[in-house]
Parts: sequence; structure tokens; C-alpha cells
Amino acid sequence: MVAEIKPEHVRTIVLAGHGGAGKTTLAEAMLFAAHETTRLGKVEDGTTVSDYHPDEIDRSISINLSVLNANWRNHKLNILDTPGFPDFIGELKSAVRVSDTMLMCVDASTGVGFGADSAWEFAAESNIPVLFVLTKVGVEQAHFEETLNYLRDHFSRDIAPLEYPVYENKTLTATVDILAMKSMHFKEDGSHEDGPIPDFLLGRVSELRSQLIETLAESDESLMNAFFENGELTDEQIDQGLNAALLQRKIFPLFAVQSTREIGVTPLMDFIVDHCPSPLDMPAPVAAVPGKSEPVNITDPKNGDPVLFVFKTVSEPHVGELSFFRVFAGSVHPGLDMVNTSTGTTERLGQLFTISGKNRKEAQTLSYGDIGAVVKLKNTHTNNTLAGKSRQVTIPTIWFPAPIADAAVVLKGKGDEAKVAEGLHMMHEEDPTFNVYIDPESHQTVISGLGELHLDVILKRLKSKYGLEVEMKAPRIPYRETIRSSTLSHYRHKKQTGGAGQFGEVHFYIEPWEEGKPVPPQYPVRGEELEDLRWGGKFHFVNSIVGGSIDARFVPAVRKGVHEMLERGAYAGYPVSNVRVILFDGKMHPVDSNENAFKTAARMCFRDGFRACKPQLMEPIWNVEITAPADYMGDIMGDLSSRRGRIMGMDSKGSNQVIKAQVPLAELYGYAARLRSLTQGRGSYTRSFSNYEEMPKEVEAKIAAAAEMHEEEA
Repeated sequence: MVAEIKPEHVRTIVLAGHGGAGKTTLAEAMLFAAHETTRLGKVEDGTTVSDYHPDEIDRSISINLSVLNANWRNHKLNILDTPGFPDFIGELKSAVRVSDTMLMCVDASTGVGFGADSAWEFAAESNIPVLFVLTKVGVEQAHFEETLNYLRDHFSRDIAPLEYPVYENKTLTATVDILAMKSMHFKEDGSHEDGPIPDFLLGRVSELRSQLIETLAESDESLMNAFFENGELTDEQIDQGLNAALLQRKIFPLFAVQSTREIGVTPLMDFIVDHCPSPLDMPAPVAAVPGKSEPVNITDPKNGDPVLFVFKTVSEPHVGELSFFRVFAGSVHPGLDMVNTSTGTTERLGQLFTISGKNRKEAQTLSYGDIGAVVKLKNTHTNNTLAGKSRQVTIPTIWFPAPIADAAVVLKGKGDEAKVAEGLHMMHEEDPTFNVYIDPESHQTVISGLGELHLDVILKRLKSKYGLEVEMKAPRIPYRETIRSSTLSHYRHKKQTGGAGQFGEVHFYIEPWEEGKPVPPQYPVRGEELEDLRWGGKFHFVNSIVGGSIDARFVPAVRKGVHEMLERGAYAGYPVSNVRVILFDGKMHPVDSNENAFKTAARMCFRDGFRACKPQLMEPIWNVEITAPADYMGDIMGDLSSRRGRIMGMDSKGSNQVIKAQVPLAELYGYAARLRSLTQGRGSYTRSFSNYEEMPKEVEAKIAAAAEMHEEEA
């Protein structure tokens, strides 16, 4: 049973950065240094504490947010290890929301990737301190000074090294503590022996220390005065200045580590305990309060009725749903009744746990600012708030990025439709960046995510968890049909099968519908209906029957027949938009005419007339905004051109360039993977629907021919 930890002894940190930056290895080193483990696990061997899911072990990458914890100098370190690949950026968003400090991991041998840019933005949104951790400083390709300069240009001039690596014969042998001005020679267990700074580094680290002191002095007026008076700051003033400047994001300390050799790890952990904020140091949590239009700070969050926020939900075999939460006010214990203020339902907390990878320890109480998990909540999911009955507040939900990759799924086994739907729904509950829906036009099951890798992982998990196997293919594009000219069309439906037969004849004038365009004067309007079609566009039906050639009771059937063809498609099998149909003549039989006969006649008359009106396929165009380093702009624009994309403009965003373009949806299948390939993983994009446009005739001809072949086969 885990004893209660006081809020002032809790430090919650999120490890962020690009994929492969060494986050999981750093987490492993921290656990080992704190004696939470007896050996250093390796990502490539699948033996780390945080990457324990089978799909993570198979791919040797982090896919899921892992919650770890360690005791260091009587403080509890909640360590949230996040994936660095853009496909799983939702996990990072969740972790940042419940963390008090970000450790931005940057590979000293390869530099900054897109994952670091996203993490930096998220930290700024949440206004949390950031420490930079330069990893892999012991590898041969490491470039400490070059990377430091790049980070300062890329992120902030207020990045201040607190450690400097020492190399002898190109081998990392120690690091320098720039504040204490001493070198630290590390042993295998992470402990170190202090010594003098090598002469060849003394000038450089003295310069960096002076820059650090000046940055601290500039962050606070009283420190500035002390610095001008004495030319230096005392150790106490430095500590106070670091704490305040870090919290106010006026300084971003940088550390150098080689996690696989436990070099630089323990000084980093000491700094986290000594200088990083506890929950009590952070601004009071913000929450929505009934009756108030704007969110307010929770008063006295350390005491009073509890509030917890669920930031992640997973389904564990033989356990059920496991909800990860942060306590945003008060404290919680098993058996506590709480209200889900997001849904209005009541929940009773069962067993509480502290989590370290797949390992759980039962907790008696979890207090303000701490991280824990609870099993078997009935109606509570990610982004839900649970609160005590006298503190009915709601923590603002996490905003997750919209999907950018779609695929249709095809079942390999028959009769599994319901199971697949249930399994995919569970995947969505666990991962809000993943969506699934039934397309009303194509009736395909379409899954959407943040990239092709994301979708592939989801389907592999569907197989491993539920034994369900499906395949992915490109989803059917929602093209639209319309016309460019007008025509007269008539059709007689006559069927005699013995006894009462079927007879119905209709005459149509068909033309494109345009806003404000009047009905031709030769067709008197006896009745009309302008409909907003659910798939977009308009349908204008005009009754111009004169002299009773068709009885009024059959006119609705005529309209219904036309409407069926609008939905089904009259040219290539896609819904029709923006047409006007004028019913101006017809014939009926006193015995054989009925609603079905006129509906059939209307369908065929419209189909034949539509095909004579120069039919045109319209394709959906999407706005695309691509962010990537300037070096890749030429390749990106060339690729967009090959996808029939139009460049609408360019802008800059920090050190990156932003391309705004319009691209047909049909050309975006697989684009997330292509963009990352073009930019070595440093490009990202967002998309939103723009409008429908005529498609090139050569492309349209292929689609129409495929539809005609399908119609003949059917």
C-alpha cells in the first residue's frame, strides 16, 4: 500500500521531444538511479518499463503515454513518457495538460525534430516551465555547441546550459556543473565524484556561467540591483532566481546526459527536486463553474472537496477500463462517491493505484497534484471531470488535433460486423485522436487518425485484443454529379403481367439550378419545392402540369422517383446536386397507373435526361496547411503539384515555413506518410474542407468508365 504523498513533495514531469530523442531511455535511467529497477532496460530489446505494449516492443518506438514514478530524495517524481512521432501526438497533449514541468529531450547527434516543435507549442499553451535535456552527448556524432546554438535560434535565447560535457580523446568522461563550477565523473550506478574543471574548458564554462547569472539578474529587478552592486549573485539568490525565472518561463535550463551510462542523470533529478515547481507552486487550477460564463481558479485547491480529471483511458485484459487521472483539488480515496460533472452521472471510486508502466501499486490516498489510476468507472472517459458534491466544477477538456488520414476497413471474416464496430468504438474511447464512422453514402466503415502508422497500429491492436482482422483501403471519395446544359426528356413506363399492369409517362425539362435563375416562362408554375440536399447543393422541383394530363395525386411519386436518382446518381453513381426538374406533361391510364409506375418513369426519365445534359463530376477540394523547415519547400511544392494541388500562399512560423494550398481529397490518401518521408519526419499538415470543383476531364472519364463497368457487371 502506497502512503499519501504531500503536494509539496510531488514533481510531475513530461518527457517530450521528437521520436528517437531518447525519452524512454532517460526515463529508464531515472528509474534505475532511484533504485526503482535493478537494471537498465533497452528500447531495442523491448525491456524498458514504459514501452511494454507488444506493438511498442515490435516497432521499438513509444506509441502510448506511459506513467512512471520514482522516489528521489523523499520526493515523488511522476514521469510521463510520451511518444515523439506525430501520429501519436494526442498522447503528448494529454500528458502536458497534467504536468507541471516539461523535459524537452533533444538528440545531440541529430538535432531538433517536428516532435520538439509541437511539444514547445504545447508547453507554451499550458504555460509550464521547460528544461532542455541534450541526450546522447556521449555518441561520436554528438555536437553540443552546434546544438546549443541551434536551440537558442530555434526556441529561445534564454536557454541556459547548467551542464557541459567533457570529452577526452572524443570520449565522454564527465560533465561540468556550471553553477557549482566543478566537474562530475560518473560511476556505473549514476553517482559521481567531483573534481576540478579541465583547463581547456575553464574559459568556456566561465562564460556560460556569466551568461546564466546575467539571465537570472534580468528576470528580477531585485536580483538586477544585487548584481550591479556586487557583480555577482549569492548561492541563495541564484536558487531563488532560478525557481522564479523557471516558473515564469524566463529561463530554460539545459542539461547534458548520456542515459545509457547514467551520466548527468542524477544532477538532473536533483534539479527537478530543488527547483522545479510542486503543484503548490503552480497557479491554481482553472475550472468551469455552473452559473459563470468564464472559467475561474479553484480556490484553496489543497483542501476541500476533491476534483480529479481523467486524461487517459485504457482497456486492460482481465482488468477492464483503467482511468488515469490527476487530482486537481483535495484528495481522493477508495469508496469515495463523486459526480461526473461532464455527464451528470455519479461514480464510486474503487481501488486506486500509482502506476509505473504496467506495474500497479495500490494507493490509500492520492492528494492534490498527484497522478493515479482507478479501475472500472462506469460512465467516465478521457476528458471527464469527477468532483465532490459540494465542488461542482469542470476542468477544461484537452483539445486534440483533428485526424488527417482516412481509410476504409474491409472485414476478412463474415458475421463480425458488430464485433468490429464495438472494438473500434473502444479504440476511440482510449484514443480521442482516432475516429470511426459509417459513411452514409458509401456505407463503408471509415477510420480516421493522425497518420497511416496510427491507423496501422489501431488495426493491429484490434487483432491482438479482440481477434478481429480487417484490411485497409482507400475510402470512396464523395464526388458529386451535376449538369452544364438543359434538355427535354420523356419516358413511358409500361408493364403488363396479367391483370392490372403498370403505366406512367412523364415529360421533364431538366436544367442546372442557379441562385436567382427564374423558371423558363413557357412553364407555368403550379407548385414548386426548393430543397437543401443533405449531401450539399439544391434540388428545385417544379410542377407545371396543365390540363390534368397527370393526376395531382401522382406528382409526389414523380418527385420521389427523381429524388431517388439524385441520391443514387445518374451518371457515375454519386449524389446529384444543383438541378432543376420541371414536370410539364405526361400520360396516365385509368386502371394501370399508380404511384410505383410514375416513380419508375420519373427515375428513368431523369436518368436519360441527365446524361444528355453534359453531366459533370465535381470533386471535394480541401484546404491544406503544411508546416516544415524551409529546406524542404521545393520537394513539398513539387509533390503538391503532382497531386493537382494549388499553392495559395506561404508564410513563416518561427524557423519553419508554412504552405497554404488546396488539394483534391482524392490526392490526399497516404499524404501524411509521404510528407514525413519528404521532410525526414519534420513536416506536418492540417486540413479542412473547402468546396467542390469541376474535375479534369481525363480524371472524370476514368471514374465514369469504372462506374459504367460496375453497372454492367451488376
